[in-house]
Amino acid sequence: MSSTPSPTMILRRVFFERAVQRSIQRSVQTAALIGATPHALVLARGSTDNQAPEFEAVRPRRLRFPEDHGAHPGFRTEWWYLTGWLERQDAPPCGVQITFFRARTRHPNANPSRFAPTQLLFAHAALALPEEGRLLHDQRAARIGFGLAQAAVQDTQVQIGPWKLARTESDQYRAQIRSQAFELALSFKSAGAPLLQGNNGVSTKGPNPEQASFYYSRPQLQVSGEIQVRSKAQTVTGRAWLDHEWSSTLLETGAVGWDWVGINLHDGGSLTAFRIRDAHGNSRWQHVAWRDAQGRQEVLQLGAPQSTTDVVFEPLRIWRSSRSGADWPVSMRLRLRDQPSKKERTLRLIPLLDDQEVDARASTGGYYWEGAVRLVDGDHSEAPEIGRGYLELTGYAGPVSL
Repeated sequence: MSSTPSPTMILRRVFFERAVQRSIQRSVQTAALIGATPHALVLARGSTDNQAPEFEAVRPRRLRFPEDHGAHPGFRTEWWYLTGWLERQDAPPCGVQITFFRARTRHPNANPSRFAPTQLLFAHAALALPEEGRLLHDQRAARIGFGLAQAAVQDTQVQIGPWKLARTESDQYRAQIRSQAFELALSFKSAGAPLLQGNNGVSTKGPNPEQASFYYSRPQLQVSGEIQVRSKAQTVTGRAWLDHEWSSTLLETGAVGWDWVGINLHDGGSLTAFRIRDAHGNSRWQHVAWRDAQGRQEVLQLGAPQSTTDVVFEPLRIWRSSRSGADWPVSMRLRLRDQPSKKERTLRLIPLLDDQEVDARASTGGYYWEGAVRLVDGDHSEAPEIGRGYLELTGYAGPVSL
């Protein structure tokens, strides 16, 4: 008996997929689902529907693994975020981004429609190739279920069609991305236990207790695999960073965006820093964590405790996008300051290339800048490079909302 589907079955499948896609598009257009990038807290509208689901709140607890590697569908938004630098033979280094977003909508759980998109999944992938002078990027969107997309709760296993990210029992992450412009088949080997951000994995994002997320990182991931651009395959190695974060909380009123950086230091340590900005560019909230190779976060190399140190982001150079019209501060100065002693350390972020803008209007909405950067120690021209990572900029093309 032939296994070839009948014309009727094919038409039903096409009708089903189009109905699901229309349902997703209506939700993206009419509901505030998630912000433009994974490091955002959700900007959500209030709901007058008494049957709308209550989202879980962030309450301090001990993170448990491997369970917390998986999805947390009771929370409003969640992301698994991979960025890294790749070394290629006979070509300069390049940057890579692979991100999966999960969003729980306000559709009531009791909605009888099988097409009600209560859980949505989005994905972004990009290559920063110096020879191209810009990003190659693509995106996907689907509702969870019906074989279209999944986000497992037991461990990291997220998928939209042929786009996949999964963690193995040996604590390696494997990613597979297929798009028209490029393909990625990469493995990421962990260098140690998850690095808990904030206070034991609870990262504060504002002055109110509810403005927080569960957040851990996997810095210093060893990368191996293959990338393919326009049918030309290249073997790659490198270092990467994974963030996993989930929350249900609103950004503070008046916040329009944020600057975030994650750096793999050449000595085996890591640097995380972010600030949340208002419309005038002032910092509403900021955080910095300098970890040594063993993950100890009291090491800031200022001779001062972590709790008394803040970070100041200072734009050094602006790149204007012809697509969004946004002015992106693609090069930054970071000043680490200890308040009591007034000790200070100056660092600079230098982009691999200027045009690393992501147009996410077809999935999560809006524009953001997600770029490979070098970290140098000092302001002078001969300042040594001490690490590489990624800088994320949002809210420069308009406030982060849908």
